[in-house]
Amino acid sequence: MEKSTPTGDTRYKILFICLGNICRSPAAQGIMEQLIASRGLQDRFLVDSAGLYGGHSGSLPDQRMRVHAQRRGYTLTHRSRQITGSDLQTFDLIVVMDRSNLEGLQHLKDPVDPHKVVEMASYLRFHPRNHCVPDPYYDGAEGFELVLDLLEDACEGLLDELCKTTKQH
Repeated sequence: MEKSTPTGDTRYKILFICLGNICRSPAAQGIMEQLIASRGLQDRFLVDSAGLYGGHSGSLPDQRMRVHAQRRGYTLTHRSRQITGSDLQTFDLIVVMDRSNLEGLQHLKDPVDPHKVVEMASYLRFHPRNHCVPDPYYDGAEGFELVLDLLEDACEGLLDELCKTTKQH
């Protein structure tokens, strides 16, 4: 399942996508990176995040998300960026937070391999009634806490699945 990039990097590459790359996708990236590090798998996985919308490019994650994530032990330092055509080729798995993100990918000028795209909610184990990771941007503290609950659950499920399917424990 691994492929080598022009730089020779054979790690399995995961890209998290949300609308602006300032709340959900950078939080998913931070949570997944910490899970990977806690299992000693940094040499096997590469994680990044991007947004469909580029208006926040260069910005840190939303201050509210950073505060709530910090309370759980995650430091979010990713700088927002918009997804590129090369991302669609480079990454092995593209994980969207909701259906509108999925539809947005389909409207990009560069074609997306549908076999690479999954919805984050499909990896939820303890929150099965949630069909997406909702955008907390216009919500209060409860919205950010819910998103972090969902992302912690789904990132664990995703990493467990990847470790099984890529034979990387």
